[in-house]
This record gives sequence, C-alpha cells and structure tokens, in this order.
Amino acid sequence: MDSKTVRMGYMPVGRLLATMSGPAIFSMLINALYNIIDSIFVAQIGEDALTAVTIGGPIQFFMVSMGVGTGVGINSLISRRLGAKKFEDANNAANSGLKLAIFNWLIFVIFGIFFAKPFIEIFSNDQSIVKQGVSYLSIVTVISCFCMLELLLEKIFQATGNMVYPMITMITGALVNTIVDPILIFGLLGAPKLGVTGAAISTVFAQFVSMSVGIYFIKRKNIGLKVNLLDLKIDFKIVKEIYKVGAPSIIMQSLSSVMLFGINIILAAFSSTAVAVMGIYGRLQMFIFMPVFGINQGALPIMGYNFGAKSKKRLMDTYKLANIGAFTIMGVGLLIMQIFPDLLLKMFNASPEMYEIGIKALRSISWCFLPAGYGIITAGMMQATGYGFSSMWGSIIRQFVGILPLAYIFGKIGGLDLVWWAFPSAEILGLLYYMMFMYILNKRAFSKL
Repeated sequence: MDSKTVRMGYMPVGRLLATMSGPAIFSMLINALYNIIDSIFVAQIGEDALTAVTIGGPIQFFMVSMGVGTGVGINSLISRRLGAKKFEDANNAANSGLKLAIFNWLIFVIFGIFFAKPFIEIFSNDQSIVKQGVSYLSIVTVISCFCMLELLLEKIFQATGNMVYPMITMITGALVNTIVDPILIFGLLGAPKLGVTGAAISTVFAQFVSMSVGIYFIKRKNIGLKVNLLDLKIDFKIVKEIYKVGAPSIIMQSLSSVMLFGINIILAAFSSTAVAVMGIYGRLQMFIFMPVFGINQGALPIMGYNFGAKSKKRLMDTYKLANIGAFTIMGVGLLIMQIFPDLLLKMFNASPEMYEIGIKALRSISWCFLPAGYGIITAGMMQATGYGFSSMWGSIIRQFVGILPLAYIFGKIGGLDLVWWAFPSAEILGLLYYMMFMYILNKRAFSKL
C-alpha cells in the first residue's frame, strides 16, 4: 500500500487533515476564482450575457453533480477498502468507476442536442438571452466527457490520500481557462470575437487539459492503486456499492440544480436583473464554500479509512477539526458579504438596478453560511461511513422543505427583498436535522467501534 494511504491511520489528525485539505482548499479556491473571473468577463459583454449563463447554471450544476456524486461513491468505497486492507477490491472499484464517466457523459449529449433551447426558453423570451444561453449550454453539455473523466480521476486520487495530484489538475485547468477565456470572448491576439460561445469553448478546453494531466498521473505515478484505463469490463456488484453512496450524493447535489431552477423561475417573475444577481451570488458563494468543500474532501477519506479501521477517536477528531475549519471560513465569508457587498457587485459591471437588488440579496443570503458549514462537514461524515441516503435527506429538507417553498411564500408576502431570507431559514432546518442524526449515529454505529 502507498505510504500516503497508510498515514491516514497513524499521522496526528490535525497535521493529517491540514496536509490533505490544504491542496484541496488551494485548488478549489483557484477553481472558484476562475469561475468568478469567467463571470466578470461575461458580464463585460452585457447583463443579457450574464443572465444567459446564469439560466444555464442548473444544468451545469447537475452535470457536475453526476460526476462528483459518482466520484464520492468511488472515493468512499476505495478509502473503506484500503482501511480494511482489501487492496484488490480498491483496485476494482477504481477501474469500474472510471467507466461510469462515459454513461454520465451520454446523458448530457442527448440534453445538449435536443433540449438546450427549450430549457432556456422556460426562463426568457428575449432572443438575445435565448441565443447566447443555447450556444453556451449546448457546448458545455455535448462536450462534457472531459469534465466527467476529470472529476472521477480527482476522486480516485483523493481516496488514496493523495491531494497534490488533483490540486495540480484543477489548477492547470483553471489557469488555462483564465488565459483562454478573454482571448476567445473578446477576440484578442487575432482570435475571433466569440462572446459567450468563446466562454463555453474555453471551459471545455480547460477541462480537456485537466483530464489529460490526470491521466498522466494515473499512468506515470504510483498512487497506490492499479488503474487500467483501457479495461472496459465493469463489475456491477462494485457499481452497486459505488452508487449506494454515490446515488444519494448525486441526488443530494442535483437538488441544488432543481433548487436553482426553481429559484430562477421565482426570481424571473420579478425581473431578469434578479436572475443575474443570483448568478453573481452563486459565483461569489463558490469562493466561500469551496474551501469548506476542500476541508470536506480532505476529511472524507480520513474518516472513511478510520471508520473501516474501527478507530473511533481518529474518526471523531477529524470530524471536530473539520467543523472548526468550516466555521472559521464561513464566518469570514459572512463578514465580507455584510461589509463589502457594493464592492463585490462592482466587479461584475453592475447596473444601478443590480446594485439596488444585489446589496440586499448578498447581505440577506450570507446568514446561511454558518449553519451550511456544519451541514457540509456532517454530510461528508455520513458519506464517508456509508450513510449516503441519510445525507441525502438533509439536502431534501434544506432545499425542498426549506428554500423553494419558503422563497415562494416569502415572495408572495414581502416581495423580492424577503425571498433572499429563504436561504438562511432553510439552512437552520438542515442544521437541526444533521445535529439530530449525528446524535443517533454516535449512539448506534460509532459506539460499536
């Protein structure tokens, strides 16, 4: 077994979590930064362009949900098998899991070809928005194969305790996208001026580069697993195990897509500017949430490994430290949103109407950050220990019992300004659920370790 994998069972938990989360946090910050930069470039084209890309957001979220959710299942299975010293099972999990990327990709090829335009037209009849939205969405879905493979490769690396390789793949893609984006959007260096289409092409090209770097590491470096990219055989027993954790994760993350779809419909009833503001918040939120997801990515294989190794103290120490880190990051994010909302909006070429709506929106929604941090880490604990479906229910409560119904009701009662308060209200509901489940989990499953 690779030494990076073995250390999950003996290295001091604080140092181990910092070592494994650090690269993930850094790479995710870079990823969030390039998404913000991407949106800043798109916003320079005009508010219609930003609205068009925002409308396509739910499908992009769903696409990433499929890739990441499958990857979470692979990650959890590999780390648990490594912790239990079942090395051949871990190899088979990695090999079978990679083939699932192809099936995920085919779903979005069909969507991009046949359903991109009808989807955009649900939200807007403005032909400028429709044209730009269809162009962007068609490209990023039909050519999503690179994204799917890249995401699964990252999760395989993370499952073995290697956080540096996924950091390198993600940063490489982010840098490529940041460089190519303005060239294709604005027609620099002799390139054609492609606008939103250029942003989409830049995105898929960056994903191709990231995937290529990941394949290089799989083939050329020792990651503690034997992965054969050309082996087309799939072990369906392993696939079942992968989706035992992965399917709830897919559903859980896909709920964000459904939620965003519903929120965009609610906001579109007020104005297209409100939809654009939601898009800006989504990009800014990533910069706060991604480091917390990075902590969770570092913690998940540690918790899975030590659950498999029946080491309760290391399992719970990891969980507690991850929550402290998440609370700190979310607290800083809350302060930034409360104090500097106007400066944040200024980066996106905000119109006077966007300032009026956006300042209230950012200050209201950001109160959801603190309970959300606890929810992210606790959901990770559930996934790491094989309780994926319980994790899924937390998201259902937040987004379907919480955000969407409350946003609709608040909109009817108090107008647009009150809609934004649905987010923190829903996170409080999620917080109560996760606290209750962790109490039960600690009494039942963890007491046997």
